[in-house]
Amino acid sequence: MAPARSLSVEEIGDGLVRTRGAEVDLAARVRGSGPAVVLLHGTSANHAVWEPVGDALADHATVIALDQRGHGRSDKPQAGYTGPDFAGDVLTVLDALGIERAVVAGHSLGGRNAWVTAALHPERVSGVVVVDYAPFVEAAVLDELQERVAAGYRTFADRDEIEQYLRDRYRAILPGAVSRRARWGYAEGPDGRFTPLADPDAMRQLIDGFRTPHLDEFRAVSRPMTHLRGADSRILSEAAWASARAERPADRWVEVDGADHYIPEEFPRPGRRRSRSCARLVTDIRH
Repeated sequence: MAPARSLSVEEIGDGLVRTRGAEVDLAARVRGSGPAVVLLHGTSANHAVWEPVGDALADHATVIALDQRGHGRSDKPQAGYTGPDFAGDVLTVLDALGIERAVVAGHSLGGRNAWVTAALHPERVSGVVVVDYAPFVEAAVLDELQERVAAGYRTFADRDEIEQYLRDRYRAILPGAVSRRARWGYAEGPDGRFTPLADPDAMRQLIDGFRTPHLDEFRAVSRPMTHLRGADSRILSEAAWASARAERPADRWVEVDGADHYIPEEFPRPGRRRSRSCARLVTDIRH
C-alpha cells in the first residue's frame, strides 16, 4: 500500500483539485477510472497540454495531469527545482489520492522527471513514457531554451494577443492546443493585462537543473520505458537520441514523423497517420 501521509485533496474549481498538507501543494486534473497514469508537462506549460491524451485514456485509466511546481495553479517555492524535487511531487499527488503506483508519462521536463521518479521510487512506478527528452541534450540547446522561455514572460492585452504569440512560438501545435495554453497558462492582473502563470525564476532554476543530466537515474530505471522523439525536434537532436538508445537498447524507441518537440499537442490521439500517438503509446506500456 502507498505510505500513509497527512495529505488530502480539495476541489479548487474549473475541474481541478489541489493537494493539502504538502510542503509544496500541487494542482491537477483527475478523471477516469482504472490503473493510474500520471501526465507531466514540459517547461512553462501546464496540465492542459495533455488534455486530448487524457480524454483518450480516461475510459480505462485514472488520469492525473499535474501542474508541476512553479507552474499553473501549483505552489511556486523560491527554490527546489531539481529532478528529485519534481519526483517527490509525483509521490505527493499519489499519496494524497491514495494511489499505490502509476505509469508516469512526461514531455520534455516532464519526461526527465518521469525517469527520475522511476529510478528513485521504483515501487511507485509501473512504467515510464519519455517524450522528446534524454540525458544527452546539448548545452547549446539549453542555452537557447533559457533565452526563449525568459522572453515569454511578458504581459498581454487580451487572450487574442496571447493566442497570436503562441501560434508564432509553437508553429506545429494544433489549434485546440493553442487555446488550451492561452486558457490555462495566463492570469489577468488588476490592470486587466495577462501574465504567464509559470514563475520566471522557477523557469530559470529548472532549466539550470537540466544541466544535471541524471544519466545514472536514466540507466537505473527498471520498469518498462518507451521513448518518443519528434523527427523535426529542435530539443532532442539525432545525436542525443542515438546516445540515449545506446544506453538502453532494450527499451521501445519511437520516432514520430512530421512532429517537432511538442508531440502531445501535435499527435495526441490515434487516428489516420497517427498510430504512434502519445495516447496509444501510453496505453501500450500499461499492458
